Amino acid sequence: MNRIFKAIIRRIKALFLSSTAKRHGLVGQPELWKIKRDFQINYLKSVGLMPNHFMVDIGCGTLRGGIPLIAYLDKSHYYGIEFRDFVLEEGKKELKENNLEQKAPVLLVSKDLATLEMNAKFEYMWAFSVMIHMKDEIAEACLLMVSKHLANNGSYYANVNIIADGITNPDQLEGIWDGFPVVSRSLDFYKTMAAKFNLKVEDVGDLKSLGHNTSIEKQDSQRMLRFSKI
Repeated sequence: MNRIFKAIIRRIKALFLSSTAKRHGLVGQPELWKIKRDFQINYLKSVGLMPNHFMVDIGCGTLRGGIPLIAYLDKSHYYGIEFRDFVLEEGKKELKENNLEQKAPVLLVSKDLATLEMNAKFEYMWAFSVMIHMKDEIAEACLLMVSKHLANNGSYYANVNIIADGITNPDQLEGIWDGFPVVSRSLDFYKTMAAKFNLKVEDVGDLKSLGHNTSIEKQDSQRMLRFSKI
């Protein structure tokens, strides 16, 4: 009954959402879209992102976080990759509505990151609330793609759910969001997988300490990882 009640409340709230919030509800909680947008550009600028850098946004979705990044970066320096084509179509509408089409971002639909080829090297690669929804084989394909396209002095940042090393049955800690798994892994898991592609991993802190404050402990306690070349 409690679950049914919550579903009814969500539907009532949805009636009063702005069109922008409804659009970004395709990639997360619609009422948090502005917090998520602001965090992404603020954090990336804090770690050195400059307008002349090339960056790729893995799982760019509806351009919830991409719009201010496209505005900030030089023309054609933003690349966005999305798995779901209908979601990226909403991102293109967002781009047009924000009068940013002249920035000519490169927006790609990819069903297989392992085979994706881009004619660019990136100083910054970014996956916000994306790796937490990747099965192991997709996470491995993602890191393969990162290793091929990351500049020698570049960084790949991704927030993840971290569990203690040594847990033998992480499946018990997983859930489902909009048909995608919600995955928790140990830091050692990421270190081992990254090493296969000559990458190293640094845990740079929980999201709350980095400026992400939704007052939702499960989200704010996620860890930000930085991957770089060995």
